[in-house]
Amino acid sequence: MWFRRLAGFAGLCVLAFLLILSIGLAIYIARLPDLQVWHTAILDAEFTEDSPVSTFKEYLALEDRLFAQLDEKVYKKTAPATPDTVNRYRRGSLADPARWPTNWNRSFLLEAEHPRRVVLLLHGLTDAPYSLRHLALRLHRSGATVLGLRIPGHGTAPSGLTTVTWQDMAAAVKLAAKHLNKLGGGQPIDIVGYSNGAALALHYTLQSIGNPSLPHVRHLVLLSPQIAISPAAGLAVWQARLGHLLGLRKLEWNAVHLEYEPFKYGSFAVNAAALAHRITLENQRRLRELAEAGKLGQMPPILSFSSVIDATVEAPAVITELFNRLPAGGHELVLFDFNRQAGVEPLLNWNPDPMLDAVRRASPRHYGLTLVTNSDRQSLAVMAAHWPPDQQSATRTPLGLSWPKEVYSLSHVALPFASDDSVYGGFPAGPGPGIHLGNLAWRGERGALRISASSQLRLRWNPFYSWMEDRAVGFLELN
Repeated sequence: MWFRRLAGFAGLCVLAFLLILSIGLAIYIARLPDLQVWHTAILDAEFTEDSPVSTFKEYLALEDRLFAQLDEKVYKKTAPATPDTVNRYRRGSLADPARWPTNWNRSFLLEAEHPRRVVLLLHGLTDAPYSLRHLALRLHRSGATVLGLRIPGHGTAPSGLTTVTWQDMAAAVKLAAKHLNKLGGGQPIDIVGYSNGAALALHYTLQSIGNPSLPHVRHLVLLSPQIAISPAAGLAVWQARLGHLLGLRKLEWNAVHLEYEPFKYGSFAVNAAALAHRITLENQRRLRELAEAGKLGQMPPILSFSSVIDATVEAPAVITELFNRLPAGGHELVLFDFNRQAGVEPLLNWNPDPMLDAVRRASPRHYGLTLVTNSDRQSLAVMAAHWPPDQQSATRTPLGLSWPKEVYSLSHVALPFASDDSVYGGFPAGPGPGIHLGNLAWRGERGALRISASSQLRLRWNPFYSWMEDRAVGFLELN
C-alpha cells in the first residue's frame, strides 16, 4: 500500500513539474518577438567541416554562393526601406551593409608586395570581419599581408548560428592559415583573435604544436579573449534540442532583437552559446595535455588585452586558465582598469578584484603585466603600470590619454574599435554612410524602445585604442 501511495505521489510530482515547465515555456515563447525570415532562412551554401573545399580560393567561391543565396532568400523577401529604416535586411536602410563601399561582412585580403609578416584576423561571435578592420588597415600599411576571415555562421543572417559548429569554424581557420602561409612564402603566421576569435586562435595554435601539417604561429594577439564562459552556456543546447523536438523554433533563440547593426547580429542563437562553451573546454583539455607533456614552452609569445569589467566572458580565466599556466616565453597580459576617478565603486555590482587577485596569486609570474589605470584618483589621465616577469616593482608611463567624462569602464565589445569608428565611435565618430551607434543615449520612458537602455549605454569604442594598436603592431615587429 505504501509503495502505491509513494508511486502515486511521485507521479503527481512529475506531472506538476511538467505542467510548470510547460507554463514556463509558454510564457518564455510568448515573450519572444516573432521570428523573421533572417531567423529562419536556411543558407546551405555555408562552409562546414565536411564541405568539399580544400583551398581558401574555394572557400571564397563558396562564400560568393552564400551571399547570393542570402540575397535570394532574405533580402528579396523584405520590403524596400523607407528613409528612416534601420533594419540591415532591408535594402537601402541606414543599416544596410551595401551602403558601405566595402561589405565588411565578407572575408577580405590585403596583400603586401613583399610581406614582412602574414597576419590572420579572427572576429568574435555574432560579429563580422568589420570589427578588426582598423587593425587590419594599420598592419597592411606597416607591410603585412592581412587576411580577415569571415568565420562560418557569420556576416549573413542570424539563422547561420543555429546550426554551425565550432569544428566548422576551426576548419575554416586552418584553410585561411595555410593560404596565408603560402602567400608569405612559407613564413610563420601571426594571428589576432577577438573574443570567440581569440578562442579559435588559441585552438589553432594549440593544435599546431607538434603538427607539421599546420603552419607555425609566430605571435598571438588576443582582444577580450574568450578563455572561459559561464557553464550555463553548455546547457543551452538542450533548449534548442527541445525546441526542435517540439517544433518550436523560437526555442532556438536566447534573444530575438531588431537587426539594426550592419556588421553584427542582434539576435542570439542558443547554439552559439553552446559552441562557444565547447571550444573553451577543448582548449582547456589541450592546454592540460601539453602541460603534462612539458610542451607549453612551445607556445608562441602572447599579447593579450582585457577589461577588468567584462559581462560577456569569464574574464579572470585569461589569467587562471592561460597565463598562469605558461612558462616564460615573452608573454604579456594587459588589463584595462575601470575609471577610478569616476567614484563608481559604491555603485558597482561587479567586483574586478578577482581578476587582479588572480594575478597576485601567480607565483612565480612568468609573464609581463601591464595595468592601464588612472594616474591618480583625482585625474582622468591614464598611465601604464608595467611589471616585468617575476618582478614586484613597476614602471609607470603616462600615455597622454584620458578617460572620457561619464565613462566608468571599457566593455567586452569596446576594445577593437577606435574612437573615430564610423559605426561605433564616439569621441568624435568618423563620417560614415549609414547608422551611427557609438553614442546612443535616448531618454524617455523605460521599455518603450526596441533598443534596450543597456545596449545604448554599453561602451562600443575604446578611448585607448591608439595605444593598444601601437602595442600590437610593435609586438608583431612591424613598427
